[in-house]
Amino acid sequence: MPFENTEHHISRGGWIEVVTGSMFSGKTEELIRRLKRAQYARLRTEIFKPKIDTRYSEDDVVSHDEKTIRSTPVETAQNIMILANDVDVLGIDEAQFFDEGLVEVCNELANSGVRVVVAGLDMDFSGKPFGPIPKLMATAEHVTKIHAICLRCGNLAHYSHRKTASKKQVLLGEKDEYEPLCRECYLKATGQNNF
Repeated sequence: MPFENTEHHISRGGWIEVVTGSMFSGKTEELIRRLKRAQYARLRTEIFKPKIDTRYSEDDVVSHDEKTIRSTPVETAQNIMILANDVDVLGIDEAQFFDEGLVEVCNELANSGVRVVVAGLDMDFSGKPFGPIPKLMATAEHVTKIHAICLRCGNLAHYSHRKTASKKQVLLGEKDEYEPLCRECYLKATGQNNF
């Protein structure tokens, strides 16, 4: 039996994907991979990052292994809602640096049919939950937790150990300031060794 309506619309829902883990685990690389696949599929994409993240580029999202994708730096999570127009897939890098409003923004976007891919640290240097990532993990349909390699023993690393004395929660840095460590090596490095 033929359709009476010649315009057949497929209903599609949005969702949230969170890619998380320690520093040097490949979170940004995975975000770039997912967004580039969406671009190859001819989906409309947009990528955002916090304006404070200027380590490799002011405008592009750049992974530690120098993979890049064009992005829009923004001050607050609410700016994403203002600038995200007519997209199928939206990426957000270094999400831990955004305010708690990011959770509402991601849910609004997903509710309107957008696939939202978020990458960010789940814990800060002291092993505490970081920014909006824990709440995003709770509301996301898909969570991918990836690991780096512990630089001291070679096991899977779960912690981002800060090698400098600064106690500021947000301290942009690279291999001079941070190293990925497994739980045992992290506890030893921070003087919490109970072994």
